[in-house]
Amino acid sequence: MPNPKRRHSKSRTAKRRTHDSLSVPPMGECPQCHEMKPPHKVCPHCGYYRGRPIREVDES
Repeated sequence: MPNPKRRHSKSRTAKRRTHDSLSVPPMGECPQCHEMKPPHKVCPHCGYYRGRPIREVDES
């Protein structure tokens, strides 16, 4: 297996890693229960989507 001939500098390593960062997922407020939920998804807290009940949620 070949080994690197020269050491990579810190700036070169950082340039390679510029696209490796994670972004914060988008979140919006549910109009029914006012909890944070992902957009275009059923609210995991109340089970509503676009003002309609989609699924039952255990209230515990």
